[in-house]
Amino acid sequence: MTCLGRDTNNRAVPSSQGRLFSMFGVLLRTWDSPPCDDDFHKEQDPMLFSEPAFLLFFLPLLFAIYFAVPKVLRNTVLLIFSLGFYAYGEKLFVLLMLFSIGLNYMLGLAIHKAATPAGKKAWLVTGIVGDLGLLIAFKYANFLVDNLNAAMSVVQLPTVQLDPVHLPIGISFFTFQAMSYIIDLYRGEVKVQKNPFDLALYISLFPQLIAGPIVRYHDISEQLKGRRHSFMGFAYGVERFLIGLGKKMIIANAVAYPCDQIFALPDNEITTPLAWLGIICYTLQIYFDFSGYSDMAIGLGRMFGFKFLENFNYPYISQSITEFWRRWHISLSSWYRDYLYIPLGGNRVSPRRTYFNLMTVFFLCGLWHGSSWNFVIWGMYHGFFLIFERLGLGALLKKMPRPVRHLYCLLVAVIGWVFFRAETLPQSLTFIGAMFGIGSDDSGARLLGHFLDGELAVMILIGMIGATSIAPFASKRCHAFLAEKMPERKQSTEHLLAVIKWLALSVMFLWCLVLMAASSYNPFIYFRF
Repeated sequence: MTCLGRDTNNRAVPSSQGRLFSMFGVLLRTWDSPPCDDDFHKEQDPMLFSEPAFLLFFLPLLFAIYFAVPKVLRNTVLLIFSLGFYAYGEKLFVLLMLFSIGLNYMLGLAIHKAATPAGKKAWLVTGIVGDLGLLIAFKYANFLVDNLNAAMSVVQLPTVQLDPVHLPIGISFFTFQAMSYIIDLYRGEVKVQKNPFDLALYISLFPQLIAGPIVRYHDISEQLKGRRHSFMGFAYGVERFLIGLGKKMIIANAVAYPCDQIFALPDNEITTPLAWLGIICYTLQIYFDFSGYSDMAIGLGRMFGFKFLENFNYPYISQSITEFWRRWHISLSSWYRDYLYIPLGGNRVSPRRTYFNLMTVFFLCGLWHGSSWNFVIWGMYHGFFLIFERLGLGALLKKMPRPVRHLYCLLVAVIGWVFFRAETLPQSLTFIGAMFGIGSDDSGARLLGHFLDGELAVMILIGMIGATSIAPFASKRCHAFLAEKMPERKQSTEHLLAVIKWLALSVMFLWCLVLMAASSYNPFIYFRF
């Protein structure tokens, strides 16, 4: 099945807490087994943006060819390199993506040619069933069979045997992008794409292929043919890519190692200080890793003339869970909003139906992240808080001081990350209990020194500052101050600040290269997607 990364597959799975669920018998076996498909990726590692092979070979070669050929051939070059990028890690499973591309291309033509609304809808339903069928077959087949077998064994019926199914990297991302094309076409928001190579480029475009963000067809349909290249746009792309690379290599990877080590400890060694250190590290890791990859994808897209929408907007400064989901993984939450929540009726229906719609969306949102009950619980956990805020908690929060609102949101999000990070439900409950002193043994607090050293403390501090909008606010105020106090030197001052910025980015890039050369800890947490 799936887990957070190949570098963490040696984590211990607690079993003592499994006794708490014995009343449910064998049905809970699917909750107490770590869902991990890492063994199927050991020989099929993807090409990461944070690896020398990508930075020093793939990307320079692509730039050299892309900008050397005539504009009419640039999409072809991008398509070839994008398919090669995917095939590097997934080998023959690139054929699965090509099948998805061909399926959605033909269905798009069928929707376009259908003479009646009923005919268009029939082809749309066929496309959605086909796309979801592929996703279920490769991502959820083992999960469904495991749960079916647990139920069958309760009533003493024969179980179903299914060998582990390989999970193609990024299948959730490119499936949702393919679905957005046929849905947008059905709604009349875009024109049919008659060039199969342009549709293939949209679905397989390498910057966002394996780690997002989810790029919807109507956002870049015009850019597939009419995008413009400029020096300033390319420079912005480089800047954005380097910022994302620094987030991933310098901050996310630094906090990932102690986090993985703490979550690998046996139950009886998880103390309250260790539990909080572990989940704080993960809270920073998941943000800087995910937003870092999004920054790199946005930057790479801009280098090739594409403008991808933002995917994160400082979610940890939110003052409610409702606001958190407007700022976190924006491409996914907006996808569910526009393609599921609003079609279900959104909040235009009765309160009870609205709550049902919210829980449906977040149940599926959790399941999208991975084929494990932990992800489902994480999604529904957030769904419940969104409902509570609609029932009156939101109005109560508005009456409270800003720090209280902020603390509430952070606490809810951090506790939720335990379900997201832990491998099983019993481990999640054990870990949360330890966070609040339940079942923890403080005599083991001396272990904290094995994980928390000066370097980690500095990285946590940098991460906490970087997760807020302090840096962009300070930069904006600095520019405003200089423009007000030294208007006659505004241009020279701007040039000086630009030089300082690029020097800082250059130092950060060199730092990242040193970390790569040293083969520092560099987990890839998107295998489950």
